Amino acid sequence: MFSSTSAIIELLGTISFAISGTFSAMQRRLDAFGVLIIAFVTSVGGGTIRDLLIGDLPVAWMRDVQVCLVILATSVLTIFFKTHIKKLKVTLFLFDSLGLGLFTVVGLQKGLNFGLNPGICIALGTITGCFGGITRDTLLNTIPLIFQKEIYATVCILGGAVYLLLLHFQVNTDVSKFIVIALIFVTRIIVVQHKLSFPRINY
Repeated sequence: MFSSTSAIIELLGTISFAISGTFSAMQRRLDAFGVLIIAFVTSVGGGTIRDLLIGDLPVAWMRDVQVCLVILATSVLTIFFKTHIKKLKVTLFLFDSLGLGLFTVVGLQKGLNFGLNPGICIALGTITGCFGGITRDTLLNTIPLIFQKEIYATVCILGGAVYLLLLHFQVNTDVSKFIVIALIFVTRIIVVQHKLSFPRINY
């Protein structure tokens, strides 16, 4: 799991979303088992759906037990250190944004490795980045961010388009990955700070 840049990015994305899921579950006052389940589905939800769609079976976390161990360790450490973190909402937001960028790149690259259409690769990147959060929010009985006025999935689509554009102009793959991760992370922060959103459709 840790032998390449892509693997390291996936590891960091797993950790980021495990922290995000753990904080979300703690905010809803779930018990320890519930917290671990939410951390797990947040970390692997998007990647599981992606792998099912492209037929890469068994899905990634079933082939590598280290993924499950990383999620478990991250969640336990997050619970242990929660008393040292005062602003849970800020922490949740930052790790969710970081995970969004990291996993979008993972999904994009996997689509490219399978030789899929660029548009499909962007869709896979968006699914990988967003659907863990959708599963988390659904289990916590919260309307997922992707279905609210807040700009969320669009940031992944923008990042995916930039990634493919950088590759088209033969920018180094690893450099392109880090540029896009930073772009998604920073754009998400700017969007939230300035309360940018699409208009709601009223009935």
